[in-house]
Amino acid sequence: MRPEVSAELASIDTTLTTIEKVMDPEAMATRIRELEAQASDPSLWDDQEHAQKVTSELSLVQSQFKKITALRSRLEDLPVMYELAEEEGEDVALADEELRELADEVASLEVKTMLSGEYDAREAVINIRSGAGGVDAADWAEMLMRMYVRWAEKNGYKVDIYDISYAEEAGIKSATFVVHGEYMYGTLSVEQGAHRLVRISPFDNQARRQTSFAEIEVLPVVETTDHIDIPDTDIRVDVYRSSGPGGQSVNTTDSAVRLTHIPTGIVVTCQNEKSQIQNKASAMRVLQAKLLERKRQQERAEMDALGAGGNASWGNQMRSYVLHPYQMVKDLRTNFEVNDPSKVLDGDIDKFLEAGIRWRMSNQET
Repeated sequence: MRPEVSAELASIDTTLTTIEKVMDPEAMATRIRELEAQASDPSLWDDQEHAQKVTSELSLVQSQFKKITALRSRLEDLPVMYELAEEEGEDVALADEELRELADEVASLEVKTMLSGEYDAREAVINIRSGAGGVDAADWAEMLMRMYVRWAEKNGYKVDIYDISYAEEAGIKSATFVVHGEYMYGTLSVEQGAHRLVRISPFDNQARRQTSFAEIEVLPVVETTDHIDIPDTDIRVDVYRSSGPGGQSVNTTDSAVRLTHIPTGIVVTCQNEKSQIQNKASAMRVLQAKLLERKRQQERAEMDALGAGGNASWGNQMRSYVLHPYQMVKDLRTNFEVNDPSKVLDGDIDKFLEAGIRWRMSNQET
């Protein structure tokens, strides 16, 4: 076996051993047996909410256990793959490919063990707003929305679009959508901030270069245990007819809902559902998420004022996407960059997410 292969295998083994210490496969196996016993109890579904929690946790723990045990098995098989290939005089290309894939999967799992924040396991609410740059900024906001939706689709995560405010000429002024799945907030929260696009504007008849901005806000989905109480007297409810590309049945009734939180001035809209009641419920979930985030920021500011805050300041502009005069996407916090913007804009952002999570962890430790 080549020395560099032996060194890579040893490095993967060290990382995987660290992951196993954090995830504790033996404890996971015990928990699976406990949950399976609960799931087999005929009376479990007498309490629907509890039953859903049990079955959801069982599915999650089983998936995690299967993942980590499979990685360990593949790592143990790799030296044998190399030995057989060398003994039989065959090309080791298949073994090299398996080594690369295994290294990437172990690195990705290592990043997930870093998601230990209070809300990291939650689903994510994403708000996109166009910024400076006129029609280009509105078009850019829509491109970013497509990027995140494509990323979710490629990874098997469901997306529910709550609201889209279309711009007059092209693109969108804003959009709100939820990405469903475990640890979506912890994973996507590193995307928060201003995203900058530099390109030749398709809307400029003189083909001049244009810089435009869009703002990404990521919030954790609120659960019933969060105790975000909003008195009815603090909310103004307005209903109106949904807007957007014509033809949808949602446009025929006053089903869209706008909620205004009077004490803070926060406004949330939802027009995705046909029912006014459904739209109001969805809008209320987003409003609660925004108020929860506001509460967290206030608590963080108070801690920072006492000298207890870290230096994990996100700043404003966090990533640049350059399409002209050269091709590059660069994260300004982590310095991670790639030279294929089209691939990134088609949803290939996993490496940016991993680099962002590692960056956040290193800042929390300093």
